Amino acid sequence: MIASPDEAARDIPLTVLSAALHRRDPGADAILNALAKALKGLSADDEDTAGTFIELTEQGLGKTPAADLWKHLMAVDLSFFQSETAQRLRAEGRVEGRAEDILRLLDGRGIEVSAEERERIAGCGDLATLEVWFTRAITATSAAEVFEGGKAG
Repeated sequence: MIASPDEAARDIPLTVLSAALHRRDPGADAILNALAKALKGLSADDEDTAGTFIELTEQGLGKTPAADLWKHLMAVDLSFFQSETAQRLRAEGRVEGRAEDILRLLDGRGIEVSAEERERIAGCGDLATLEVWFTRAITATSAAEVFEGGKAG
């Protein structure tokens, strides 16, 4: 188990393997934090290498709580990397946040939202559509008005 940022920096591939092997252990968070710090210490020239390690770590963690922590670390701590994973996580965060904003806005305005409408908003993966819906939600008198016209989600 590699939990020291210095040790992780000395052997990043072994740390990625350690994270995958210990993904269900209580100490997984220490490994992931150490790995994140080690990756952050890489130079800008190593961006592709860091992106590869980020992807491999994500794959090795599967669908565990450690994977959720890793996604959070990548979205926050390593936002300077432009890897596909980092970009995807930031985009997913923006989409999810905007959908939540729409639902919170409608709820705050006392507009009833059916389960189907709620699912349509939460399930929309297109940020441009969500932006249109958000603008409409500001003045809509019903949830149906949010969806009228424009692109469908």
